[in-house]
Amino acid sequence: MELVFSDIKDPRVERTRVHLLTNILIIGILSVIAGGKGWEDMENYGLSKYDWLKEFLDLSWGIPSADTFRRLFERINPKVFEQCFQRWVQSIVETVGAQVIPIDGKTLKGSYDREQGKSALHLVSAWSSQYRLVLGQVKVADKSNEIIAIPALLELLDLAGCIITIDAMGTQTAIASQIFNAKADYVLSLKGNHPTLHEQVKDWFEQNFHSGFEGITNSYDERIEKGHHRTEKRQVWCVPISQLPPLHNYSDWLGLKCIVMVVRVRHLWNKTTREVQFYLTSLDCDARKLGQAIRLHWGIENSLHWTLDITFNEDACRVRTGHAPQNLSLLRRIALNALNLEQSFKRSNRQKSNRAAMDNNYMLTILAACLSQYNDAPKPACQ
Repeated sequence: MELVFSDIKDPRVERTRVHLLTNILIIGILSVIAGGKGWEDMENYGLSKYDWLKEFLDLSWGIPSADTFRRLFERINPKVFEQCFQRWVQSIVETVGAQVIPIDGKTLKGSYDREQGKSALHLVSAWSSQYRLVLGQVKVADKSNEIIAIPALLELLDLAGCIITIDAMGTQTAIASQIFNAKADYVLSLKGNHPTLHEQVKDWFEQNFHSGFEGITNSYDERIEKGHHRTEKRQVWCVPISQLPPLHNYSDWLGLKCIVMVVRVRHLWNKTTREVQFYLTSLDCDARKLGQAIRLHWGIENSLHWTLDITFNEDACRVRTGHAPQNLSLLRRIALNALNLEQSFKRSNRQKSNRAAMDNNYMLTILAACLSQYNDAPKPACQ
């Protein structure tokens, strides 16, 4: 772990550098893996684990104080920190691969500061659903600026051969072109932010749905899932763009091959709901494959955003000064990747985190699981 972040520059004045930068970073990461929520937890973790930590860290000056952790993470350049995180993640992805990559935004609700007029931090993240890894994140000023942040996030990733799924906010012709030009494919949600195109697609599918798509080339897949006291039926129809009448500005969507309709019917104990959703895609007309990619998109909500809130209590965190909110959010994502890569203990991430807090050997197992991937792959330079 020390090698991964060795290129981060120490923002402190040289005469004030009592504690090594790498020590502060490593203790901070270990604390978050063990369930730490902030600076006091980092100090307490260091004090509690002092005898163990001094076996591999130079703790001649003891454990850094909570204020030392706070001041450092307020001042570390988050872009450099993110680049070094990318170096680590990219090496893992080169080893295990990443197929479907959902991209979505999340607001850190507790990071606002009403007195300073500072709004909550909003991040756009890329997530590997198949391997449960955070691939990258970009800070945005507010939710409306996701359109600006998504291209910046895509630039950080090696997209070749992957399938990128994005909700309606990112359904833009420029984003589709960027993905296609990077030799990747896209599945983009089509909603009311493209009113003319959405209405055309909706009307055409409604008309041909009732006739059973008679005489129209299409692909169909159906899945039924049961669990959590509900039954969900998902039906997927995929139709090549050539089978539809000329759509509004369809030529602007580089690589567009098919239009997809997904119908979800959920039977709950007290009600039944029906939802219809449309998608634009550069993939071939294969309803089964497209249905799986669309289903995996929800992994970024269930396995990333929900886990960050439940396991790491992210929304309740009131850290909000300097670069600290963004850097601490990155620590959480590093910790989440580490917990997900460790597969020997078949429990929830919360239970893994609790065990890591109590069992030093298991903490080493977690680090070994992620660093073995890093050490097996070539190391791109951290700028």
